[in-house]
Amino acid sequence: MAQLECQPPGHLCLQLSEPLDAPPLIAWLANQSELPRIYWRGRRDGEEIAAIGAALDLHFDTLPSAEELDRLYNKYLGAGQDTQLRLYGGHAFDTQQPAWPDFGQARFVLPRIEIRRHGEQAQLLLNLCGQERPWQQELERARTALDAIQSAAPLSPLGPAHVLARQDTPDQPRWRELVEQITDPAFLAATPKVVMARETRLTTSALPNHWTVLHAWQLLNPGSYQFGFQFTDSHSFISCTPERLFHRHGRELSTEALAGTTTRGFTEAEDEALANALLADGKNSNENLLVRQLIEQQLGPLSDYVGSEETPTILKLNHIQHLHRSIRAELKAGVNDLQLLGALHPTPAVGGLPRESAMSFIRQREGFARGWYAGACGYFGAHETEFAVAIRSARFESERVTLYAGAGIVAHSEADAEWQELNNKLTTVLGILNGL
Repeated sequence: MAQLECQPPGHLCLQLSEPLDAPPLIAWLANQSELPRIYWRGRRDGEEIAAIGAALDLHFDTLPSAEELDRLYNKYLGAGQDTQLRLYGGHAFDTQQPAWPDFGQARFVLPRIEIRRHGEQAQLLLNLCGQERPWQQELERARTALDAIQSAAPLSPLGPAHVLARQDTPDQPRWRELVEQITDPAFLAATPKVVMARETRLTTSALPNHWTVLHAWQLLNPGSYQFGFQFTDSHSFISCTPERLFHRHGRELSTEALAGTTTRGFTEAEDEALANALLADGKNSNENLLVRQLIEQQLGPLSDYVGSEETPTILKLNHIQHLHRSIRAELKAGVNDLQLLGALHPTPAVGGLPRESAMSFIRQREGFARGWYAGACGYFGAHETEFAVAIRSARFESERVTLYAGAGIVAHSEADAEWQELNNKLTTVLGILNGL
C-alpha cells in the first residue's frame, strides 16, 4: 500500500492479496461490524467466501438500460481491470414489482475485504477502487477497514423462536383459486406452466441470528449453494438453494433444469421407492422436460453448442428430492454475463412458460412482491461467474422472518398436493427456527 501512495495504479480497481489460515467463515463474518456483510459457498463443498464493506457499491432501485449496464460491466470487469475482481450481489425476481428496501432491484458490491477459501487454501483480499474518491482517501479507508477486523467468535446458539403470529400470502383458499385458474384447459393452452409461490411471515418472540440459521441450514444441506446478504443491521436475506442459474468459466457454461419434487423416505427402501415414483411420474417428468427445452432455446442464439442429459436424475436434499438435468453450452465469442443473465433469468423453474404470460399472471395475482426471492444471486468475474436461483430462502427484518416456497403448476396439478409441497420445502428451515 505504501507504493500506491506514491504511484496510483493505471486502472480503476485493484486487488491486494496474501495467504492466511482462515477462521470459520460464517462465525468470522457474524462478528464483524462493517457493512455490508456477504457470504457465499458454492454447491457440493465448493469455494467459500466471506466479505465485508464496500470498495464499490452499485445499487439500483430501478434498472438502467441494457446499454448502461453493459458500460458498467465493462468499466469494472473489462480489459485493464484486475482479473480476480468480483462483484457480489443479486437481482430481483421481477423488476416490475416493488423493490425491497436496502436490496433494490439489483445491488452488486466490490467488497472492501474478502476471505476466499478453496479447500485448505485461503487468501485475504483487499479491494481498492479509485472511482468515487482520490487514491489517498481510498487507501485511508482501506487501512481503517483492516484495523476494524475482529476475530471469529462462537455463533450465538439456536433456541426455539416461538411463533406469535403467522401469515401466509396467498392463504390456502386463495391458493386453491389460483391453481384452478391455471389448470383450466383454456388457460393451459396458452400458458402450460406457472410457478406460484407463497410468502410465510412469522412474528417471533426472539428472532435467532440469521448467520446462525444459515450455518445450521448449511450443515443439513451441504450439497446446496449457501449465501447471505446483509446490507443493514436490521435487514438480511439468506438462502440454502439447490438450484444453479449458471456457472461460466471462460466460454464454457453449465446450467440445469431443476423441476419436479417429492419427499424423502424414512428408510433407504422407502426413499428409493419415492425417487423411482418421481422418475416415473408423467406430470413431474413433463414439467422438467419443459424447463430443459426452454433453457436450450434461450441459450441457442448465444452458443456454438448446447447439450443436456436426455433423462433426468435425482437430486436429494434433507427433506425433499428433485428431478434434475445438467445442461452445458459452449458460448459464442463476445457473449457476456449480462446477456446470459437476461436469457436465463427467471428460469421456467421459478417463473413458468411462456415467460411473459406466466410472469404477468404472477405479477397480478400472487399477492406479494417477491423481491430477491427466486431472483439471481452470486457474483460477476472477468473469467468466472456464478449465479444461483434464490429459492429455499429467508428474509430477516427486526423481529420478523419471512420464508418463501414455490411450486410449478401444470396440467393435472392438485391444489392441496401443491400446498403440501410448499410445506415440505419449508420443513428444514422451520425446524431450525424451532431449535430442533
